Amino acid sequence: MFLSKWNYLLRFGWLSEFTRFRVKLGFVVGAVAFWMATPNFSSLVFGISIATVGEALRVWAAGHLRKGQEVTSSGPYRLIRHPLYFGSSIIGIGVLVIAANLIVSAIVSGYLVLTLWAAAREEETRLRLVFGEEYENYRRGTVKLSKRKFSIERMINNGEHRTLLGFLIGSIVLGMKAWLI
Repeated sequence: MFLSKWNYLLRFGWLSEFTRFRVKLGFVVGAVAFWMATPNFSSLVFGISIATVGEALRVWAAGHLRKGQEVTSSGPYRLIRHPLYFGSSIIGIGVLVIAANLIVSAIVSGYLVLTLWAAAREEETRLRLVFGEEYENYRRGTVKLSKRKFSIERMINNGEHRTLLGFLIGSIVLGMKAWLI
């Protein structure tokens, strides 16, 4: 049985609040990671290569997503239930490699595990509430898959251009730090 909106707020309201807070917390964790990072040329090249795969997955997913309007089943959503979060995890792994610092690795790993778990759990609960059986069919793999094409406009509407810009700026900053060290 699906949760009513009242039960949802009582059971997952804190989770929803935490997932909204995760972006602000991410800026703090990112600043600490950039400050403490000790990249070198090898860690930079290898880490950016990994992170680029994650950002490419996020761009691909955002170009298919119609957030709040449907259960998306095209693009990477045909293969992965949470491609945006999975892409963020890959980016995080790339940052760990670039940083070449155990303390940064612990902080970033803890942040990613906690916040991405919370976000995925909250999102699945919300999708069950809003889309009911359609979402359950998607989870079971019994939904008809969409053949929608990637859209740059949809990617921009989903705000992924900001993540892409942050990714590029972060790569430049860490590259400069590697060069100066």
